[in-house]
Amino acid sequence: MKNGNLAKRVKELRKRNGLSQEALAENSGLSLRTIQRIENGETQPTGDTLKRIAKALNVTPNELVDWTIMEDKGFLKALNLSALTFLFFPILGILVPLIMWISKKDKLKALNKLGRDVINFEITWTVLLFLGFLLNAAYMAYYWETNGVVSASSILTSVRFNMFFLIFMYLFNLVFVIFNTVLIARDKEVRYFPKINFIRK
Repeated sequence: MKNGNLAKRVKELRKRNGLSQEALAENSGLSLRTIQRIENGETQPTGDTLKRIAKALNVTPNELVDWTIMEDKGFLKALNLSALTFLFFPILGILVPLIMWISKKDKLKALNKLGRDVINFEITWTVLLFLGFLLNAAYMAYYWETNGVVSASSILTSVRFNMFFLIFMYLFNLVFVIFNTVLIARDKEVRYFPKINFIRK
């Protein structure tokens, strides 16, 4: 990798984090002169130096060295919209974005955060979906054991619950995906809730 590319990368990430050269030097435990020489493309940093700078800039060393700083809003929107495959089967809403994310991971600006947010949201949504059906089934089993019989009205109530719950959950997911696609188009940060952070940095 050419020093000039790394110099631009360090400088851009430093500015994006709102750090001065002095602050980056202090946070990384390196000298100000070292930071200046790296940003001017005058030196090729060692592995330890790269690790220190990456940690201070909240990225991995691979992101610092290999990340092509590109903006591809079209791909970001496509990845976000790929979550709509949950409409065919819930697990697809996880797998398709995951495959797209892995294919470009660490290559596009803002992709890593978006990928994690979308996938974590879809995993959480899928867990909640199956949990809702499971709880309803558990309630019916409890009702049967308590009363010794399952009435037609209780079955109808259970079916209605499942139907309305399914419609609500699917609409909830659909609205969030479309809403966040609009946010991406407007260069704003996506907002997925609820999401459990199954996938972290």
